[in-house]
Amino acid sequence: MIFCAAAFSSDLNVMSFNVRYPASGDGENRWEFRRDTLVECIRQSAPDIMGTQELFHLQGEYIVEKLPQYQWIGISRRGDQTDEHMGIFYLKDRFTVVESGNFWLSETPAVAGSMSWNVSLPRMVTWALFEDRTSKKRFYFANTHFAHRREDATARLESARVIDRWIEKLPKDSTVILTGDFNSPVDSDPYQTLTKNLKDSRTGLKDPAGEIGTINSNFSGKHSKPRIDWILYRGKVKPDRFETVLFHQNGRYPSDHFPVVAHFRLD
Repeated sequence: MIFCAAAFSSDLNVMSFNVRYPASGDGENRWEFRRDTLVECIRQSAPDIMGTQELFHLQGEYIVEKLPQYQWIGISRRGDQTDEHMGIFYLKDRFTVVESGNFWLSETPAVAGSMSWNVSLPRMVTWALFEDRTSKKRFYFANTHFAHRREDATARLESARVIDRWIEKLPKDSTVILTGDFNSPVDSDPYQTLTKNLKDSRTGLKDPAGEIGTINSNFSGKHSKPRIDWILYRGKVKPDRFETVLFHQNGRYPSDHFPVVAHFRLD
């Protein structure tokens, strides 16, 4: 099942997609071989807004070149354009960016490229306050990627706490959507921390489509059980559909993660 593009301004298709960075060691699954499959996956899923992880600048530019209905924002985890971005893509004719920013998952969130808790790489959040041009409804959208190593459990928990504190500073009645690759299963401490104030868009739906796991092992199409890619929310939105997207073209997959899509109604 692939969701159709939103027909009304009260509909909101949200996608979270770890696009896999352009690694030279990926062989036949290198970026230049799978990029058009990735673009087609996005086209068919038709998100109104999408949070990406492992996105490099050249990938972001390729996506909007091929899908010019989108615009994207974000800087790299180094504070420039040289590394992974938490790129947020949105329909440029539908949404206005009221304000946007970035913060780092560290003890000094305002310091670009900062690291804490013995992580091997900087981790960050890119966020924006969007306004629907037609309905004038507003919502915050944030996107992240947590530390990936087994020994980074403390960092993942502290990262969840940094995000939780940021959300607590937002207006109490604001709508918030958080996407990301959290590198944590749903029975983990980071999940429990974030879902104290946010809801999981997959939980509670009767028939979520696709597999539970979101790791596409070695681009093979084989599902790995942990559900580490989430779409969380609070406020004046309600999910009514959810899909783990298994799209491929002749056995070629767009990434080593399966993207997830949640369809919301904006109240």
